[in-house]
Amino acid sequence: MTNSRPKIVVVGGGIGGLFAANALIAQGLTVSVYEQAPALGEIGAGVFLTPNSVRQLERVGLGPAVEKFGARVGPGSQYFRDDGTPIAPVQTADSSGWNATFGMHRADLVDMLASRLPAGVVHTGHRAIGFAQQDETARVTFANGATAQGDIVIAADGIHSEIRQFVVPPSQPVFSNSVAYRGTVPHELMPQWPTDRWLMWLGKGRHFLVFPLRAGKLINYVGFVPADAAMKESWSQPGDPDTLRAEFAGWDPRIGDLLGHVETTLKWALYDREPLPIWTKGRLTLLGDAAHPMLPHLGQGANQSIEDGMALATILGSVDNDAAPQALIAYENLRRERVAAVQRGARENGLRYDTFNRDDAKRDAEITAHALFRKKLYDHDVVPDAKAAAMGLG
Repeated sequence: MTNSRPKIVVVGGGIGGLFAANALIAQGLTVSVYEQAPALGEIGAGVFLTPNSVRQLERVGLGPAVEKFGARVGPGSQYFRDDGTPIAPVQTADSSGWNATFGMHRADLVDMLASRLPAGVVHTGHRAIGFAQQDETARVTFANGATAQGDIVIAADGIHSEIRQFVVPPSQPVFSNSVAYRGTVPHELMPQWPTDRWLMWLGKGRHFLVFPLRAGKLINYVGFVPADAAMKESWSQPGDPDTLRAEFAGWDPRIGDLLGHVETTLKWALYDREPLPIWTKGRLTLLGDAAHPMLPHLGQGANQSIEDGMALATILGSVDNDAAPQALIAYENLRRERVAAVQRGARENGLRYDTFNRDDAKRDAEITAHALFRKKLYDHDVVPDAKAAAMGLG
């Protein structure tokens, strides 16, 4: 065996790729990140951070930034029927009572992750178009003619990953038949709106979510509605505010008041994929949405990507280059079943929220009972299991 440590190429400069780079560098590894966009950034609005990922953000030194740029939500978080009748409180802490649950603007999270990386790690304007590997090296080619070579390649390039086809055959994402309208309203326009809670209203075929961002300076809303036909997945397709208002007409007046301040909104078609049979081939592995895109109905897309990055960094940090392919298999074996369960749970929760195939009373009982599932989800700490998996590599 050699004594060299693996050099890593990350394809994708979103939340998953940037967090993985932070976690890998914390393990003393050499990392380069390649992003297709001309500049780092996220179009969209809020992302929900939960204790299972916040403990990993704290481990790489980002706890204070989460506190500064996020908005903690806690007691008072509530599910309602569409008319405003309370259903149940929302679980915002793990079993120990640790309330590390934050609304975060996606752009702030990307900036936060990128700002921790050394200069020269991130390369923008690089769209991956090809991949090849030999026994000891792997190479990515880009549309601009550049190439990047490393010992390991991590594909963190999203639901429409260009690199995934080198692990599994191409497949189509699964459309959920629903669309989300997303946006923000300045809190100064609605100073009476609480800035410390996550609120969701549930009705037949649709639901409406609100939580704070940027220390309460912004109110983030998401309106989930049925779609008549599949549309291209996008964070940035413009939506019609009047159409959005019509979708929730007659609901709790608080929603109408909020939507009255909406001047522009983005429309996001909701897709996921069936769980993949494998994530890894040789010196290439998948991470985040490239491996397991999920619907947003558990708020776990970014959180599971962060768990992936920490698991992978913990395992790779303990091996030399010769053992790196085995380390990727250990990472996949550790993560694949958990994220498949979360993918399924997100689908099921969406159906539960929108009262498909059940009456309101049954839904309300399921929503109340669901707090136990969330506690278990939030209790999870991927690091001890990753350390155990790394020890198994000898």
